[in-house]
Amino acid sequence: MPNTGFSHDSETLKSLTRDALDYARARGASAAEVEVSEGYGQTVTVRRGEVETIEYNRDKGMGVSVYIGQQRGHASTSDFSAKALRDAVDAALSIARFTAADDCAGLADPDLLAREFPDLQLWHSWGLPVERAIELARACEEAGFNTDKRIGNSEGASVSTQESHFIYGNSRGFLAGYPSSRHSLSCSMIAGRGEDDHDGMQRDDWCDVARDADDLVTPESVGRRAAERAVRRLNARKIETTQAPVLFEAPVAASLLGHFVAAVSGGSLYRKSSFLLDSLGKQIFAPQVHISDLPNIPKGLGSGNFDAEGVATQSREVVKAGVLQGYFLGSYSARKLGMRSTGNAGGNHNLILRDTGEDFAALLKKMHRGLLVTELMGQGVNQVTGDYSRGAAGYWVHNGEIAYPVQEITIAGNLQDMFQNIVAIGNDALRRSSRVCGSVLLSRMTIAGN
Repeated sequence: MPNTGFSHDSETLKSLTRDALDYARARGASAAEVEVSEGYGQTVTVRRGEVETIEYNRDKGMGVSVYIGQQRGHASTSDFSAKALRDAVDAALSIARFTAADDCAGLADPDLLAREFPDLQLWHSWGLPVERAIELARACEEAGFNTDKRIGNSEGASVSTQESHFIYGNSRGFLAGYPSSRHSLSCSMIAGRGEDDHDGMQRDDWCDVARDADDLVTPESVGRRAAERAVRRLNARKIETTQAPVLFEAPVAASLLGHFVAAVSGGSLYRKSSFLLDSLGKQIFAPQVHISDLPNIPKGLGSGNFDAEGVATQSREVVKAGVLQGYFLGSYSARKLGMRSTGNAGGNHNLILRDTGEDFAALLKKMHRGLLVTELMGQGVNQVTGDYSRGAAGYWVHNGEIAYPVQEITIAGNLQDMFQNIVAIGNDALRRSSRVCGSVLLSRMTIAGN
């Protein structure tokens, strides 16, 4: 690793991991696993041309899990001194001795551990001076103000750069890790100029995220997009309660993937707290839905050679033609279900919802009449029953064109029905997180208004 802002190089993290594992073994642990990590970054926020905040963060920590047979204990520390590491191991051992044995507890199966570690290009140091970060944030916000005379205020523009690295090791001989980075630009603009403005006031935002700062769009384009979105929301109104097609814009459509992952993850399944229990091999989505989990995409925000337990990741189709092909399992949940880990301890990797070929304009035409949702509010989702009810804002669509903005409405349905009612998926995917999809068109939902 070249010179960086890290306080410890990867060899030091490996040495700390080995020391903790050796000490755990010497103190009587039958098995152990350790993760040592370090990260740092800065975030600069400018509002109305003035620097509002400059935040620096620097974090480090070690987490250790020990096993005495099938009794497990866990402890952590942010102190890398030899005494602190030993104390953490001793604390974990003490907890394990007072914990009931669990026949599903233990390290990942040895034959599943990763043995190959190709470079996935996950770390791209930015080295951004704070003065330059301020310039970029100002340029972003200024572009927003210059976009339209109806932009009267701003909630600020931010530039953030974060870098981290870690080492994970266990008593089965696994020892590996890697550095990674995450950089972002964001802006939130306010349209309308206060009480004397007949349009009222509306806010909206935009952002971009990437591993490599060279892959970010320009700050000016982020500011302009935020301003354009805020202006479009002026003169928003409520609508009458109805049932109609609903188009989830790409930034909010990714939340549907989140509900799916939660429902077919091991913890929800073995606790029987999911609306998709016993759904493996069953048609849970419309036939045109294909979802892949791809951990090896270069620069992917969810990429990695192994999961949180050292299990090798693998590309797989999770949903094929609407049929569920696999769950998201770590070692513990897999054992509870009588299955094997899927390499998803820690969650999904790059979860990709394949588009059906239409661009955003074509989705509006296909919907013809209905609601375009651009913002969701509240947490009204029941993962046990699948019942879905959330506050929303967006636009009413008539004859395949956006007619006017709407607000103070609620959209409701059941996730099982919503998944089956997916009509089309747009090719306008945003890569802001580990869940990637374009806009998603549903045939029908209940829209509660006046």
